[in-house]
Amino acid sequence: MASTVLIVDDEPAIRQMLGFALAGAGFRFQEAANAEEAVTSIQHASPDLILLDWMLPNVSGIDLARRLKRAPETQEIPIIMLTARGEETDKVKGLEVGADDYVTKPFSTRELVARIKAVLRRSAAKEEESVEVDGLSLDTTIHRVTARGTPLELSPMEFRLLHFFMTHRERVYSRNQLLDHVWGNNVYIEERTVDVHIRRLRKMLAPQGYDRYIQTVRSVGYRFSTR
Repeated sequence: MASTVLIVDDEPAIRQMLGFALAGAGFRFQEAANAEEAVTSIQHASPDLILLDWMLPNVSGIDLARRLKRAPETQEIPIIMLTARGEETDKVKGLEVGADDYVTKPFSTRELVARIKAVLRRSAAKEEESVEVDGLSLDTTIHRVTARGTPLELSPMEFRLLHFFMTHRERVYSRNQLLDHVWGNNVYIEERTVDVHIRRLRKMLAPQGYDRYIQTVRSVGYRFSTR
């Protein structure tokens, strides 16, 4: 069955253009002009991916993304942000709320379709497994992390990053390698994004002392080690 993409943009011409490109690539699509319509559409039929414009009326795209990623029933739906904002701080802000990719306008529909396919592949390839290291437990089937029994509230990207580290212990990974493995090699974002998420993840792990397991290897990258 073809994947369904929800297009959330307040400009009819943009929705029409994206719908045409998606249909031509074999996708089904739904449309919403604002956050309220998007939520209604998702409740009616959950899409496989959401194309979400940053500048929506009333409720912004970034606020809607934050809301969707916090709700258990929608947090696993991949989101690609569409925006005219190109500053690094804006990109980091979008990724920090859990967006899976970020496309700056103007963009080619061919590139966008490639990005959609890449994000959907990563979503489908998520490992369904539990892993535990010295009392730090991560379960992908219920999307839960606990530290000595205490639940940790991680963003979807922090969860992915921790899952990768815990399943690839003792090996050193450069920032570029982490971007490829965790974000996907078709995502065009800066290496500094890795540092931002590492800092946030360490902060969440610090109260139980697990932040020391994510180690900086000078001039190389990072590793997860209990040594």
